[in-house]
Amino acid sequence: MSSSWVLAITVLIAALGVAFVIGRLLTLRAGLRAASEAAANVDTSDLGLSTTGPTVVHFSAEWCGPCAAVRKVVDEVCAELPAVAHLEIDIDANPEAARRLSVLSLPTTILFDRDGRPRYRTHGVPKAADLRSALKPLLA
Repeated sequence: MSSSWVLAITVLIAALGVAFVIGRLLTLRAGLRAASEAAANVDTSDLGLSTTGPTVVHFSAEWCGPCAAVRKVVDEVCAELPAVAHLEIDIDANPEAARRLSVLSLPTTILFDRDGRPRYRTHGVPKAADLRSALKPLLA
């Protein structure tokens, strides 16, 4: 094997290693993030958000496997915090709402305050503890 092949394989292995590390760091950063300021100006009047407390909006689809896991976590948290409303929106039935709120992947969960402003959002299956932590200040 020539030294150029050894060098090419070494570079390839190093690039794969760097890609793996970056992927892991991005995965570890996943969780609830503050919603953008631009999202606060989106019209949500037709979604049916609660006006007396926060609302957890969970975007899903019938064909989305992880969406069932999100539903389970959100139902658990909402049962513990009765002032929190839960709204599930099927993106196939309501693609306009998904477009307005920039939902690009499923499952996506957005937490709205009682004034209808998006405060936090996450992609994938959120942890119940993260949801509780984000919702408790919105209950005050």
